[in-house]
Amino acid sequence: MIPPLDLKREYDYMTSDIDDAIRKCLGHQKWILGPEVSELEDKLALYLKVKHCIGVSSGTDALVLALRAQAIKLKGEEYFDRNDRIITTSFTFTATGDAILRSGATPLFVDIDPATYNIDTARIESYLTSSLKAGNKIVGIIPVHLYGQSCDMDEITRIAEKYDLFVVEDVAQAFGGEWRGKKLGSIGDFGAFSFFPSKNLGGFGDGGLLATNDDVLAELAGMLRKHGGKDKYNVDHIGYNARLDTLQAAVLLAKMKHIEDFNRRRRNIAKVYNKGMGTVKDLILPESAPEADHVYHQYTIRVLKEKRDKLQEYLKENGIGTMVYYPVPLHKMKVFENRCEIAGELSLAERASKEVLSLPIEPLLTEEELNKVVGTIKDFFAKDKGITEEVSCGRLHQ
Repeated sequence: MIPPLDLKREYDYMTSDIDDAIRKCLGHQKWILGPEVSELEDKLALYLKVKHCIGVSSGTDALVLALRAQAIKLKGEEYFDRNDRIITTSFTFTATGDAILRSGATPLFVDIDPATYNIDTARIESYLTSSLKAGNKIVGIIPVHLYGQSCDMDEITRIAEKYDLFVVEDVAQAFGGEWRGKKLGSIGDFGAFSFFPSKNLGGFGDGGLLATNDDVLAELAGMLRKHGGKDKYNVDHIGYNARLDTLQAAVLLAKMKHIEDFNRRRRNIAKVYNKGMGTVKDLILPESAPEADHVYHQYTIRVLKEKRDKLQEYLKENGIGTMVYYPVPLHKMKVFENRCEIAGELSLAERASKEVLSLPIEPLLTEEELNKVVGTIKDFFAKDKGITEEVSCGRLHQ
């Protein structure tokens, strides 16, 4: 079986680094906000070129804490209220919209750009122009850098400045990605990262990070992750137990040594996929914006003419694992019924949910495995047409 991701293979590749990091923790036994957490925060601040990084318990908590901190700073209140709307995409993981609800605000879903699957900035401004005239209250934007591809941060930043909105970047799938040479997560008021095991930089459990250049927001987020105060026995805000584990920080420090190499490998895999499947009709391959440095957390194709599920089953029968991210847009989920607003229609997000398919993107894929993925996909479409094709997809690590 060729899985979408092979974490055991990755552990075998960096065993000594990870085992040494864990042994160090076993030696000092400082499990809560131990020295590895501070070291990771400092190294990531340098990597992202931001003033502050705050390690937290998950990517979801990173989003919640970011929004809570914004509410306290902007409104002087613990939470937003339902009249406060936060713009985001419906084509994302549940956590993005859920975090808005948990902050007290209302998610306002805008449709996607079908080329990148990211939020359509033209639709954002079009909605704002009409909505604000109607007296609606918009407070912020959460752009999601889906699949490792940057949103158009030039336009999002311009729109946010024009309409006085905050920006919280959801960078859960895009660690190491860039927009015009700036690391994603360093452009908005906050960058919210996930260290879930499957991410480009993933731990051995849940973990997350907040990045910011704002001193006030950094202080508030640091307080919120520790029950709401600088002193846990005398707190100021309604907080959380949302600290990053020392053990997870140690694993992440060990894996950080490999992140640039692994992101490069992901890009090489994408190049081979692009070359191997570029002539296959009924497939739309992922595009990368020229201003962006895509890190391919997922290599996601679109399968047209209602063939997605049949292709996925065919790949499974031939020992190739795939995933659908995401089969249900947020606005179609029960949790968001009567708790969200929709900017126009979301037909492109709905269509994408029926057509997208993410292929294996394990950075340590062999050329033989990669050739099998490409060859099996081409075989599926050749059989569908009643013809056969010779498979040639190029070199992997160049």
